[in-house]
Amino acid sequence: MAADHNFILDLTVVLGASALGGYVASRLRQPVLLGYLASGFIVGPFGFQLLTEVEQIKPLAEIGVAFLLFALGVEFSLAELKRVKEIAIQGSLLQIGLTLSLVAIATSLLGWAEGWNQAVFLGSILSLSSTAVVLKTLTERGEVNTLHGQVMLAILIAQDLALGLMLAILPALDNPENLWPTLGGALLKALIFFGLAIAFGKWVVPPAIKSVARTESSELFLLTTIALCLGVALVTAALGLSIEMGAFVAGLMMSEIDYADQALAKILPLRDTFASLFFASIGMLIDPRILLDNFGIILALVILVMLGKALIILPTVLNFGYSFKTATIAALGLNQIGEFSFVLALKGFDLGLLSEEKYFLILGTTAITLVLTPLGIRSAPRLVDWFGSIPALANILRRFQQVKELSLPETMDNHVVLAGYGRVGEAIARIMHNRGYPLLVVENSEAAIQRLRQKNIPYIFGDADSELVLEKTHLEKAKALAIALPDPASTRLLLKRALEFAPNLDVVARSHNNSEIDVLTQLGAQEVVQPEFEAALEMGAHLLSTLGESQWAIQSAIQTIHQERYQSVRPDSMVSIQQKWIADATESLHHEWVVVDQTSSLDWMTLTATDIRHLTGVTVMAIQQGDDLLYYPKKQITLRSGDQLLVVGEPDEINAFRDLVEGRCLLAEGVSHWLILSDRSALVNLTPNQIWYQYQVAIQAIRRHGKLYHPVDGAMHLEIEDCLLLRADGDRLQQVIGLL
Repeated sequence: MAADHNFILDLTVVLGASALGGYVASRLRQPVLLGYLASGFIVGPFGFQLLTEVEQIKPLAEIGVAFLLFALGVEFSLAELKRVKEIAIQGSLLQIGLTLSLVAIATSLLGWAEGWNQAVFLGSILSLSSTAVVLKTLTERGEVNTLHGQVMLAILIAQDLALGLMLAILPALDNPENLWPTLGGALLKALIFFGLAIAFGKWVVPPAIKSVARTESSELFLLTTIALCLGVALVTAALGLSIEMGAFVAGLMMSEIDYADQALAKILPLRDTFASLFFASIGMLIDPRILLDNFGIILALVILVMLGKALIILPTVLNFGYSFKTATIAALGLNQIGEFSFVLALKGFDLGLLSEEKYFLILGTTAITLVLTPLGIRSAPRLVDWFGSIPALANILRRFQQVKELSLPETMDNHVVLAGYGRVGEAIARIMHNRGYPLLVVENSEAAIQRLRQKNIPYIFGDADSELVLEKTHLEKAKALAIALPDPASTRLLLKRALEFAPNLDVVARSHNNSEIDVLTQLGAQEVVQPEFEAALEMGAHLLSTLGESQWAIQSAIQTIHQERYQSVRPDSMVSIQQKWIADATESLHHEWVVVDQTSSLDWMTLTATDIRHLTGVTVMAIQQGDDLLYYPKKQITLRSGDQLLVVGEPDEINAFRDLVEGRCLLAEGVSHWLILSDRSALVNLTPNQIWYQYQVAIQAIRRHGKLYHPVDGAMHLEIEDCLLLRADGDRLQQVIGLL
């Protein structure tokens, strides 16, 4: 009886410590599994020794692994894999094969592996990446449906699928003397098992689950699901294969029937509970003395693993036609060692393929790479920009940013440019196309391009936020730009660059969350649409109509909400939250704090009068006036000397802004107006000096192919499609615009 109480006490201690460790890790914005590892170490035999029966926890930990792989099998979707099937199948095989081969060769040459079987095993461990950590990071950043998100998840799904094969072959590596008979026997058993599993999953499981579901008993459905998972796992164990592979196959059986989502929903709480025991049990094995004695080696391994995997993944993704930006984010997002590597490592440790010291080295290396993963994904876009700023690399990288394919009419003007052809973009395209308006779609998905070809809609195949792609869209001749991209960072970057090509362009953008509404508005979008709020407005309009409100009153209320950017229906935003939003928004854009000088012509001028965005290209995101910090400042705010302005823009734009605020460049009197030179304009081939003498209008800035010229060289000859910022007194300016 006492022993039973001890087991209950041990289980309570582990679960309680795991909950606390997971909470602390979550608050520190780290993967929760690291909290589980730390909690296992703290309560384990090398920590405070709070457990008396460590061995009794291990069977429960094995159930956790089984549930992990069962849930993975249920979630596995062939439909998702088909969307990026080339990179998912061929790319992942190439990545796994290269990683496994290079690690095997390196560890053999350096003497880290005792025999080729250990070398191959180490390569297998390092070839896997973390589905849990990468998916969590992408979800938090709203990038699951982006191109780089889909590429990363496609490779991760294929890696997880390869885990089943690795677990099947693992027993053969333990017996290298009889390799081929052992390997042949393992493969034969696997083939027999898979054959039976396919038959069982096709003719037995669906009707059985359907019969259980008809009882409408939640408890019976859960018990049947658990029995299927553990039962198939035990069959594979009896065949000499792994429990993990059996659980994964059981999940695949369930994924093909109508009740897969219900089964997954039932099993997830059990999976998370028992998985915490698995990771905690690994933490119990950590000997801090070994980690401290080999800390330098672990750090070296972290650098080698993350750099090596990134250098393998980068060219692999580029080889399939993706941009350098997509490839870089994927490389820095998948260069860690995955949580399922723990499963492989523990199996190898039990089979004697890993010594205790090497097992702990892999454990420490894996934990650190998981911690660094979110940082790598966040820093990837800035790293791409930094590479692009190096002259020696710029020309090489431009090859990966060019338009892959385009289908355009000979002449295109007064058209609408649509960035993104997902669910939202396709609906917009259908509206424009049905009404007969000229439309140009920019998309980087081959599947979407195929649909555009079938509908004869003009398109450009490439990244919408690429400057080379934007040049092909002729934004200076377009009526409007609609941004329906799934990536918040790409949306911000595209909006910024689009207004560099056409400063007066009407831009409507989709906001992915509340924080994006103010950011996109501040960056220059004429209209920002938040789908959730739009759904609420439609439902609210219907309810008001039911309650007797007139259509005029309803439309007036909705129009007011749109004009105020959803302010009245948004939850109140605290300053701390706004500060985080600003930090997230400026993360992917070049930004600096600039102080307004006493000699600046901006002193005591409003933001409207200064026309800073048009004049220099920068956007003011925040203003520090004394002790007051103003986020998303309104146009009516007056600037004063000593104010600190947080501005975003290209380096040359920020330099132009510094010239203005520090008094090295004066602001001409009057009002501003942008003019795009057509081939019939009287200003073509004239210089700014000639225009001043002839029309008494100052040219304050010129945008040519998106590049800003400010201050303007008075002897510079103007060209067709140049965007000129004219400035003069109101009457004179209107007179000249009418004349030209």
